[in-house]
Amino acid sequence: MRSLPLTLVARLLPVAVLAVAGVAMTTSGSGDTDDTRPQAADASPTPSAAAPTGGGAGLTPDGGGSGDTSAPPRYARPPAEACTALPAARVKELVPGAKTSGTEMKTSDLTRRSGCSWHALDGFDYRWLDISFDVTGRAPAGSGDPVSGLGDKATVNDKLTSDDDQQVREAVVTVRKDNATIVATYNGGDFESHKAPSSKEIRDGAISAAKNALSALDE
Repeated sequence: MRSLPLTLVARLLPVAVLAVAGVAMTTSGSGDTDDTRPQAADASPTPSAAAPTGGGAGLTPDGGGSGDTSAPPRYARPPAEACTALPAARVKELVPGAKTSGTEMKTSDLTRRSGCSWHALDGFDYRWLDISFDVTGRAPAGSGDPVSGLGDKATVNDKLTSDDDQQVREAVVTVRKDNATIVATYNGGDFESHKAPSSKEIRDGAISAAKNALSALDE
């Protein structure tokens, strides 16, 4: 039986430690959580691949913001159990080998922010997926190519990174709907071929996860 190369073990060690510690994922710009996703620049499998590297903006601390306070926001709170936002079949499709129960994100205020992450190594093929919800109405808007038919406004961008000849591709989808913002981050790479999935595969995966997450807001 073939064993994993030492370089791969070194890359996955931070993920294993975090999983044992029960540390949940975070998204960029969050004031509530620590960034636990493995990063391509760190000796781990992805740029944000863990934590959205630069594109995702998920959770942000409260602050400023004006807006019409005469009417209550449409979404009073995010899904309390964010890991149930994605059907088990979707998790299995996007993150083969991952526990469908996911890892709930740590946040100081679940009435305004919640999230979940999934990650697994299937053979030598690694995938990371996370979603976050923010109903403060102040989360940063996303950037990238427009995605039609998703919320009031949605964007997607993807980035290819390479560390020690290992490629990792990550896509970030940001969806705005009324006062809610959803960020879905999806990335991965093959540690045998050292190649990353295609831009289409990673983008489509992130968009499909965002669609499921958006539906969960109205449930």
